[in-house]
Amino acid sequence: MKSSTRMRRKARGMAVAAVLLAGCAMLAAQRRRDPLTQPEIDQIRDASWEPQQRLKLYVEFARARLVKLELMRSDPKTVDRPRQTHDLLDDFQLLYDELNDNIDTYVDRKDDIRKPLRAIIAADQEFQAKLLALKDAAEVKPKEVEQYEFVLTSALDTVGSSVEDHKRLLDEQEDTAKHRKLNSASAEKASRPE
Repeated sequence: MKSSTRMRRKARGMAVAAVLLAGCAMLAAQRRRDPLTQPEIDQIRDASWEPQQRLKLYVEFARARLVKLELMRSDPKTVDRPRQTHDLLDDFQLLYDELNDNIDTYVDRKDDIRKPLRAIIAADQEFQAKLLALKDAAEVKPKEVEQYEFVLTSALDTVGSSVEDHKRLLDEQEDTAKHRKLNSASAEKASRPE
């Protein structure tokens, strides 16, 4: 009798532990949200085989997060500004990382991405300026900055290193195009004006 009671208790304890563990896993999954909205996801999916369009979309979405950040920070009615700043910077960072991952994919496929790279290099400079302006904002209290300083520094580092990488990639693509070693379908699209 006692052993069956112990086994039931043990089974209940294990079931409770499993439920708690599953609940913790769901909470962790909810914290890591997708930086893209559903319409943005649809646009990215529709452009999956179009390097020109897909890279342009990632730049557009990253820029939109920084614009939203600027608007939020300038609104005096904003509640929980440090958390929102952190979240928008994190979204920007995730999108920018995805942009770089896509660039790597297209380079590996030897797609001609010279045209979007030029736009990306211009956007890099814009992004860097906006992030530096946030970092240098004089009216921000140190206590507030502490809540998003890591993600801001990370975004600045990523954009800073990517500027040179993107310029180097563009030079390599220009050289490769001279020798006609890029995929022709994407090369034709790169040479066409939008």
